[in-house]
Amino acid sequence: MKLALGFDGGGTKTHCVLIDTEGRILAESRSGPSNPMRVGFGGAMASVCDGARIALQNAGASIEDLAAICAGNAGTGQPEASETMKTLLSQEFPHALVRICTDLELTLEAAGDGPVVVLLAGTGSAAVGRDGAGQVARIGGHGPLVSDEGSAYDVGRRAVMTAMRAFEEKQQDSALGDRILGELDFVSWQELQARAVAAPDDVFPRVFPIVTAAAETGDLAARQLLQLAATDLASLVHDLVERLQLRDQTFLLVKSGGMLCRSGYFDQLIDQRLREAAPNAQFGALAITPGEAAARVALRLLSRQHAEGQRHG
Repeated sequence: MKLALGFDGGGTKTHCVLIDTEGRILAESRSGPSNPMRVGFGGAMASVCDGARIALQNAGASIEDLAAICAGNAGTGQPEASETMKTLLSQEFPHALVRICTDLELTLEAAGDGPVVVLLAGTGSAAVGRDGAGQVARIGGHGPLVSDEGSAYDVGRRAVMTAMRAFEEKQQDSALGDRILGELDFVSWQELQARAVAAPDDVFPRVFPIVTAAAETGDLAARQLLQLAATDLASLVHDLVERLQLRDQTFLLVKSGGMLCRSGYFDQLIDQRLREAAPNAQFGALAITPGEAAARVALRLLSRQHAEGQRHG
């Protein structure tokens, strides 16, 4: 039995899809983050291997059945990172063909054919698109130090900064600050700050749902943070549309990522900003999940290997 495995890995979670040579989905699983730039290569591999183990177990298969793997991990855009991840996966799954791509590439695979722009709004942020001639471009997605504006990480960082400043001014927590400390189980801003310095991904992305919940209750500070995030995310799409010269054309616009469908207030905001940024876009959804797209890319590796074997045979 030959099987293909696909991973869609980001800064919060990893989605794994296992398919057979007929393209049937046999099993799916979810595991922890697998962006090596955020959790290290060891952490990324731990999540990938955990997802593979669960999927194989659920399908009643073994590691020897894996013939091809495609891992679409955020944080593997640079050649060095991609090669390191490929080497580690090849060592862990020695019987499988391995391909590494970015999570951005997977979204285009999952979107189907034709001109499309995909906004990724999760732990990080980016926009990736393709014009009618097949030219691909991206804006953003370079990590929290130089990019990721409007992301869950960015909103969380700004929320903590806003709440800490309010405390320093009044020596009393704002309503939002009180929620952040309480829901993250910190006794003081000093404790939160120490944790954020040591492991920022354990703090800032977790603040985002606290902000959306506060916004739903009418918290002004939370709503201002989400307004800024929606503007920043729409700006990514606007710049990409201009770069691909799609502004006067009809194209598919897809929103994807863990920031969405958490808050009616935020979803309405982002839709409004996106309509302003791309007035001719048609809102839609991905044809398949990025995890399934990765599995189908892996399956194509097998098909090419088989075709080459026939030519040389």
